[in-house]
Amino acid sequence: MKKNRYFAAIIGTGRIGFSLGFDKKREQPASHTMALLKNKRISLIAAADTNEENLENWRNYVKKHNSKNEFTLSFSTSEELYKNVTCLDIITVAVNEEYHLEECIKAIEYKPKLVILEKPVALNSKEANEIKAKAEECGVKVMVNHERRFSKDYLSIVSLIKEIGDIQSVVGELDSGLRIYGKEFENDGTYSLLHDGTHLVDIIQYLFGCKLELPIVSGIHKDEKEVVRNFSAHYQSVVSTFGTIPEITVKMSGRSKFFEFRVEILGTLGKIIIGNGIAQFYKREESKLYTGFYSLSAQKIKLPKKTGYFSGMVQNAVDFLDGESELVSPLDDAIADLKVLEEIKEKLA
Repeated sequence: MKKNRYFAAIIGTGRIGFSLGFDKKREQPASHTMALLKNKRISLIAAADTNEENLENWRNYVKKHNSKNEFTLSFSTSEELYKNVTCLDIITVAVNEEYHLEECIKAIEYKPKLVILEKPVALNSKEANEIKAKAEECGVKVMVNHERRFSKDYLSIVSLIKEIGDIQSVVGELDSGLRIYGKEFENDGTYSLLHDGTHLVDIIQYLFGCKLELPIVSGIHKDEKEVVRNFSAHYQSVVSTFGTIPEITVKMSGRSKFFEFRVEILGTLGKIIIGNGIAQFYKREESKLYTGFYSLSAQKIKLPKKTGYFSGMVQNAVDFLDGESELVSPLDDAIADLKVLEEIKEKLA
C-alpha cells in the first residue's frame, strides 16, 4: 500500500541546497529544496545548516510554502535535527564536498529509507567506499544527484544515435575558468576535475553504457603555480551498448573565459551534439556543394521545453520508495565515476 507522503529533511541550505532556486535564468527547480517542495508526494519539514543566515532564509521561505499542518523546523547542526525529528523517510545531503563523508555517514546512521547525496560522492574513492560500507551495514540506499541522467534533452538523443550509423568517436568537453587540478585543493575539492568533471564522466558512461579505463592523457597545460589548466584523456576501443567505440575523449579547459559543457557523437552517417543550451543533429545527405559527394545536413530536432533534470531526480526517489522503479543514479555508479577521475588525476600530478 502506497504511503500518502514521504517526510524529508535537507542538510545544507546553500546554493545547490536552496538559493539556486531563485536564479531566474536557470530552469526551475534548480535546487534540492525547490525540487522537494515541488513534488506533491513529499513533505519537506526540516533543515540543518551552520550558516544562520542561510538557514533563516530557508525557514522563512519553506514555512510560507508548507501548509499550517506541516512542520518547518530548522537546526544549526544535523545532530540536533536527528535528535528532534524521528519520522524522516528521505534525507538530502547538500553540503560542500569536504563534508560529504561526515554528513552522509550521519544521515545513513539515522536509517531513513533513502539518502539523496549531492555529487560528487566524496573527495575521493576511499571516502566514497566508506559511505558505501556504512550504507550496506545500515541497509540504507543512497542515490547521487548526477542530474543529467534525468534530463530529457540528454535522454532524447539516445533514440537518435541509431540514426547516425556506427559510432566513430565520442568527445566530451568542459570549458570554464576554474582550475582543473592542484594537489593543494584535494582537501576541499575546489577543483574542476572533481566538481564538474564528475558530470562529464558520468553522462558519458551512462549514455553509452560503458566503462572508461586506462586513459592516455595528453595536452596537459599548467600555469605558473603548477596548477593544471588543460588536458585531454583518450580511451581506445571502448565497449559500449552501441558496440565498440574506437575512441572516447574527455577534454577539459580551466582557462576559458566562458562555460561550456557538451558531448559530441560522430557516427558513420551523421553527428549529434548535446550540451548546456545545445542540441544539434546532423545526417548524411547528397552534397549541395560537390557532385558525387555527401555532406552533413542539419536536421530538426524536437526537444521538450523543460528538461526536468532536478524534478526528475526527486520523482525517481519517490518511485523507488513506492517500489515502482530502481534508482537511476545509484551510489555504485557514482563511485565508478570517481575512479575514472582518479585515474586521470594520477596522470596530471
